[in-house]
Amino acid sequence: MKDNATTHEENKPRLARIEGQVRAVGRMIDDGEYCVDIITQIQAARSALQSVSKIILEKHLKHCVADALRDNDEAAMDEKLEEIMTVIKRMGK
Repeated sequence: MKDNATTHEENKPRLARIEGQVRAVGRMIDDGEYCVDIITQIQAARSALQSVSKIILEKHLKHCVADALRDNDEAAMDEKLEEIMTVIKRMGK
């Protein structure tokens, strides 16, 4: 379902910052930086990606899942619930 309510344009600046963090990790490795500093930078990038993931999941729940519920479309509701369960299982890993 693609409409204005489910665009993710607001995440582009976050993703650009994450991209910069990942490039910084590469430079740190090239420069022989201290291992713990590299790991800290990797953890920051992972955390930032996780934040974007949570934002997108919340938007999915508020729009896509809510639409299926509002439309009382049982097949769509089942599909959305399966998707959410899959995502939640992956997030736990």
